[in-house]
Amino acid sequence: MSLQRQRSEARKRDTREKIQLGGLIVKAGLRHEDKAVLLGVLIDAIGRLAVSDERARLTAIGKRAFGNEVKTPAIGDDAGDADDRYHSGPERR
Repeated sequence: MSLQRQRSEARKRDTREKIQLGGLIVKAGLRHEDKAVLLGVLIDAIGRLAVSDERARLTAIGKRAFGNEVKTPAIGDDAGDADDRYHSGPERR
């Protein structure tokens, strides 16, 4: 494989990962939250993850959210805001 092709594949993998991570923000209902708040929450989570009980609790919450996934509705279906299916707290807009 050429060096150019390897770089292209690496860029594609990186782009896909960033899109997936952004999708998690949307799935959590935080699409409209300030970027500084999002970064603060993530930095705070680093310390919380060091506590094994907290890691297990957050993992369970995430798995429940993934388990509640609903397939994208067909055009014209009135399924409401997809963000509402993945979080229970109020959304700030």
